[in-house]
Amino acid sequence: MPIDFSKVPSPCYVLDEHLLVNNLQLIQKVSEASGAEIILAYKGFAMWSMFPLIRQNVTGASASSLFEARLAFEEMKTLAHTYSPAYNEKDFSDVMKYSSHITFNSLSQYEKFLPFIQQFPKEISIGLRVNPEFSEVTTELYNPCAPGSRLGLIAEQLPKELPPHIEGLHFHTLCESSSYDLEKTLNAFIEKFGHYLPQIKWLNMGGGHLMTRKGYDVEHLISIIKRFKETYGIHVILEPGSAFAWETGYLVSTILDIVENKGIKTAILDVSFTAHMPDCLEMPYQPLILSAIDYHKDAFTYRMGGNSCLSGDYMGNWSFENELKPGDQIVFNDMIHYTMVKTSTFNGVQHPSIGVWNNEKGFRLIRQFAYEDYRDKLS
Repeated sequence: MPIDFSKVPSPCYVLDEHLLVNNLQLIQKVSEASGAEIILAYKGFAMWSMFPLIRQNVTGASASSLFEARLAFEEMKTLAHTYSPAYNEKDFSDVMKYSSHITFNSLSQYEKFLPFIQQFPKEISIGLRVNPEFSEVTTELYNPCAPGSRLGLIAEQLPKELPPHIEGLHFHTLCESSSYDLEKTLNAFIEKFGHYLPQIKWLNMGGGHLMTRKGYDVEHLISIIKRFKETYGIHVILEPGSAFAWETGYLVSTILDIVENKGIKTAILDVSFTAHMPDCLEMPYQPLILSAIDYHKDAFTYRMGGNSCLSGDYMGNWSFENELKPGDQIVFNDMIHYTMVKTSTFNGVQHPSIGVWNNEKGFRLIRQFAYEDYRDKLS
């Protein structure tokens, strides 16, 4: 049943439970067929009200900070696979408490915190992040292997044998990528780090595996993982973020005003690109609007403008069959992954609510944001 957007307050993020379940079932299929452990990366999707649903298909979690690890422990009911570019000593006892795996970004961090792990009463598996110096991600902001990257050890920084107590290696080079991109990355990893494989128990192939995208070659991904496991006998971990919530929801907004300057019409919305859709400006990419059409000479064309005072808080252009007016609803598609986790209260603009659509039960409001949320974030 399609979402009845007339039941949704504006502004509001809306997750479609049915679409999420479809993604979870596909991810579970890949895990079972390949033998890989696939865990949820909170940096891409951390809507914890959905964790009980997610646990029906996926039980593991990837964390990049103490707070994400704690969220895994308290809300996902699991210990996290934790990696951070650097750990803070004052937080590390809690990081250990909430983690089953801890991966270090440098040998100096490994050497500093190894004594802490050795003295901790719970067993924790230790890993190192490595940089294969290969990635086909073209946007440098999202390329972990860009020249001079701070993420991961390059091959010449490691000794001939891994330091003692290292049980795994971790690489992350992908961003909304294909199985063929993974295959190239894996070949580069084996070329540079393959001699360490007899020394480790697990390999974390990071995130960016967009297996739920239409056209993704799922069978090819399964074959890559199976072949690697058969060759090296090593446990494989994947930690996608986008794949879980890919095309599972929307951002509902309303036009507040239409302004025109030098023939350019801008529909000013009750949402902000910089505050509520930052990836659009960072990546950059232009999201789909459900009511928009392909341009033709008789169409009405507009920019969409955010409601902050940042001059660059706009995108465009979209075309529509009919002229837009204040009060019209604008619904952006695919606004759940890497969007909700990155929002801000910049300029004090109203933060969108969060809701869920269920085909049987209709719309359910999960969270509303108020002045106190803006105020309490500040001093």
